[in-house]
Amino acid sequence: MAQRLEKIPGGAPTQAMPEDATALARRGRWRSRRVLGGGGTLLFFLLAAILAPVLAPHDPLLPDPAHALAGPSAAYLLGNDEFGRDVLTRLMYGARISLLVSTASIALGVAIGIGAGLVAGYYGALPDLLVMRCADVILAIPPVLLAIAVVAILGPGVLNLILTIAVIYAPRFTRVAYASTRAVRGREYVAAALALGASDRRILARTILPAIIAPLLVQAALALGAAMLLESGLSFIGLGIQAPTPSWGLMVSSARELMAQDPLLVIWPSTVLAVAVLAFNVLGDGVRDLLDPRH
Repeated sequence: MAQRLEKIPGGAPTQAMPEDATALARRGRWRSRRVLGGGGTLLFFLLAAILAPVLAPHDPLLPDPAHALAGPSAAYLLGNDEFGRDVLTRLMYGARISLLVSTASIALGVAIGIGAGLVAGYYGALPDLLVMRCADVILAIPPVLLAIAVVAILGPGVLNLILTIAVIYAPRFTRVAYASTRAVRGREYVAAALALGASDRRILARTILPAIIAPLLVQAALALGAAMLLESGLSFIGLGIQAPTPSWGLMVSSARELMAQDPLLVIWPSTVLAVAVLAFNVLGDGVRDLLDPRH
């Protein structure tokens, strides 16, 4: 705990006094609020996505021309799109796509990045050169341009979208894992494991990985929001999720030509997307502060 010295007039400095416990408690509550706020918001979206077949009031794909571009009402709480489909229902089903793509792609990127970073940081030499130079090349290309190029080659679709985003974000986790592995591989507990005859695989999985997992968790939480935003952007330009599947980015794209007639069709999915991305960022900041020993 941080301490401070106080000097009595005419005498030597007194014993160091502990930092104000109230300030520490206040900072701890602020961190907890950010984690709970961001996590609670994301939990709400997750439950809405999982329970969409039960909670959604209408079919997300069934058109109703009689209610095309109808405003909010008791039967359609957020109104209807240009085909008469319920906007609230499509937002709930769109949460499934956004959460699935962002979570699966970042999980795959984390797995690839951690494996590559551990190997490069632990062995050095040729693995270090190959892995880190490949990561540098991918990081040198703007993510949106790289995503457009890869999706244009592979074609649109959920699986290709997941693979594309994973490839884009894996080098970020590779660099974090590499730097952290280099920092801990000379520690005493790693040397002790080597002296006891542990295999390299066991040292990497049981000794080094638990010691470097904290910064990777923070990076993953922050990358989830960016991945969701990238998925929506690709769907917006027609290279992601294809109609009529509900997607927040696709809903914004289809409604942009109708802004003059019904601006709510753009506002609803844009707001939901912004709140979800903000929740991921707040959660990542809160997790970082909780896991940072300097705080």
